[in-house]
Amino acid sequence: MTALAEVQARGFSRLRPEATQALLGAPGAALRDFAESWQRLEMDGFMADGGRYRRRRLANFLALPGEAGHRRGLHRPHFQASVHNKLNGGVDRWFAPVEDAVALNPVCQGLLALGRGVADGLKPGTPWFVEMHQFRVEAAPGAPGLPTPEGVHHDGVDVVLIAMLARTNLQGGETLVTDEAGAEHARFTLDGLLDLAILDDQRVMHGVTPVEPVDPALPSSRDVLVLTWKRVSR
Repeated sequence: MTALAEVQARGFSRLRPEATQALLGAPGAALRDFAESWQRLEMDGFMADGGRYRRRRLANFLALPGEAGHRRGLHRPHFQASVHNKLNGGVDRWFAPVEDAVALNPVCQGLLALGRGVADGLKPGTPWFVEMHQFRVEAAPGAPGLPTPEGVHHDGVDVVLIAMLARTNLQGGETLVTDEAGAEHARFTLDGLLDLAILDDQRVMHGVTPVEPVDPALPSSRDVLVLTWKRVSR
C-alpha cells in the first residue's frame, strides 16, 4: 500500500528508513550532508516554558497546481494559533533560516516531493503554503527534552511529514497518533535515518513523549525534520 493510500485509509502512514531511502534514491553523500546540517541549528528563543533544550531552523515554500517543485519564499516568522499550540502559540516566532544548500539538497527535495504527493492526492488542485522545520531536542540528566511541549496536538495544517535524522544517546521519544477524542491509533518510535511518518492533520493528532539520555555523561539529542502543507486561502 502506498503512503497516500495508507493516509487516506487511516489518517497516517509510516515509512521505514529502507523504504524512504529507496523512494528518494538520493546518493549517500547528499544524505550525509543533509543529516550533518543539524549540527548548525540555532537555539529556539521562543519557549514559553523557559526551556533551552530546542534548536531549530525554518524555511517556507509555495507549491502551485500544475507547477513542479516548491518555490522558496522570503524568510518570515512561524505562527501557530493558540488553539493549536497552547504553550507557544499566538505570537510570531522568528527562527534562523534553513541554509540554501540544505533546502536544495536532493534529500530535502525528495522529501518535499513525497509529502506533496500525499497532499495533492488528498486535495487535488490545491495551492500549498509549505513550512520546513529542522529541530534538535537536547536532553540532560534531570532535564528531559520535550519534542512536543504543547502535548498531543494538531499543527493547524493539512499534511505533516516527520522524518528522523538521528537519535544520539537517547531513550524515549515515542510518537503517538490519536483521534480528536484522544483515542490512541498508533504508538511507535522513529528510529533510523529517514524513518518517517506522514499524517492528515485534519483527521489525527500527534505528539512525542519526552526524551532522556541513556548515558548521563554523554551528549543526548533527537534530530528531526518536519514539513507541513497548508492550503493557501483564496
